[in-house]
Amino acid sequence: MFTMNYKKALFTAVAIAALSIALPSMAQQTIKIGASAPKTGPLAGGSTVTYWPNVKLWVEQVNARGGLQLKSGKAKVELIEYDDRTNPGEAIKNIQRLATQDKVDFILAPYGTGLNLATAPIFAKFNYPLITHTTITDQIDALTKRYSNIFFTLGSTTAFAGSVAKVLKQMRDDGKIGKRVAMVNVADAFGIELANAARPIFKDAGFEIVYDKSYPLGSPDLSPVVRGAKASKPDAFVAWSYPPDTFGLTAQAKVQGLNVKAFYTAVATAFPAFGGKFGKSAEGILGAGGINPDTDAMKAYFAAHKKATGKSPDYWASGMVYATFQILEKAIEGVGSKDRKAVIDYIKKNRFETVMGPIVFENQNNEKYWTVGQWQGGKFYGVSSTGRPGAKPVKSKSSW
Repeated sequence: MFTMNYKKALFTAVAIAALSIALPSMAQQTIKIGASAPKTGPLAGGSTVTYWPNVKLWVEQVNARGGLQLKSGKAKVELIEYDDRTNPGEAIKNIQRLATQDKVDFILAPYGTGLNLATAPIFAKFNYPLITHTTITDQIDALTKRYSNIFFTLGSTTAFAGSVAKVLKQMRDDGKIGKRVAMVNVADAFGIELANAARPIFKDAGFEIVYDKSYPLGSPDLSPVVRGAKASKPDAFVAWSYPPDTFGLTAQAKVQGLNVKAFYTAVATAFPAFGGKFGKSAEGILGAGGINPDTDAMKAYFAAHKKATGKSPDYWASGMVYATFQILEKAIEGVGSKDRKAVIDYIKKNRFETVMGPIVFENQNNEKYWTVGQWQGGKFYGVSSTGRPGAKPVKSKSSW
């Protein structure tokens, strides 16, 4: 005969066993997302403004909603992140590790043109959708034919160079500037491609490039570059630059008195810190990208970004980084599973409402994006695009 204590113990053991069987099905599902981008190295300054805060914002928002909605229920995001140290070799190793060791379900696109192009074969090998957000290249057609999983949102080098030439031509036709252009570029995939595209475009637009100089990524002293540009007596200054040099070139232009009516620097011109550092001197400076900061969607995004990260996003690529995460989220939920092939197909076939406006991929490429922005009234407004509404008229830059 069983004693009461024995019966109680037996009942408890059975209950625990039953619970242990039930718990896995009751547990919160997770979806593993990988991210690799600079936290150190020359591009860390840009990545910590444009990339990592948006990763934090998006993951927090998704998990606050209970996770991504799959057919099997909601799955919270488990983020695994690495520093690629602005090194293509390290970036490749990171993506490979995320795919083979961490076995993540999806991987967010890296930061910067060079790092995306370097890792594209690894994304393709393991069939991860690569929705680029900070890549500008004229290799879009070739890459989309080679890789069925890659998507471009930010545009081509030819479109960016062409838009800058268009803005300068309008200023010249209005009698605001002459035809002499000083052009410099960072010796990275981004800067080299843009400079190569710009030379014939500027010539065809009737401009004379009177100074043409490249400089290494991470150059600590850009004063000789600006000195040479000033000596060429240009009417316009154009720099295909990355964040550290965007700040450095502008600071040197101010110190050396390089006064032109059209002054353009590329990546980081749209950073709030740029407007903060140069204050009134930033007014009229042209740069890559831009947005329409006055839309309701953009105002809500700025507020959410500031609340989650304590920082304001930049006025260009930050929004596109976040938009690509929105696209990935909607595609995963549209498919209702972690099936990467199905997610890739979904991205190809659907229209996505994002903070940057509607995005539709034609042959894996978004054809509507901002190309040139300008600081006006303390904000960086888009002044030229390939089809985005709300562009502001261009103004001449006053003297430093």
